Amino acid sequence: MSIENAYRILFSAALIWFAVLILAMLIRSIIGPRITDRILAINMIGTMVISCIAILSRMLRESYLADVALIYAMISFISVLILATIYIPNRRTRARFGKEVRREVDKERKQLQESAEASENPGGEEE
Repeated sequence: MSIENAYRILFSAALIWFAVLILAMLIRSIIGPRITDRILAINMIGTMVISCIAILSRMLRESYLADVALIYAMISFISVLILATIYIPNRRTRARFGKEVRREVDKERKQLQESAEASENPGGEEE
């Protein structure tokens, strides 16, 4: 067995392994309970595709595929940044949203207490 055949077998095995992992990450991106799990799975898929393109570049001895991998890496990075900024709120937004919810809950709690007190004293008489 020559060294080139050994490399071809190694590269083919790596491509098959990456295909299995990409499938696993695709399943994870579909069933992920949180949006952060889905974004992370999409990022992993992009990273593995970049690795596959780099392996193919070396295996086929085509140098332009390395440029394709670099461009794909930039596009993948920008897409993950955009997804993260859209779907993952920052702390200020979370804090503001939390304060608004707390105000509404406190307002509803006061209304419930007032209605409970009114039902205890139907005539409005104090003891």
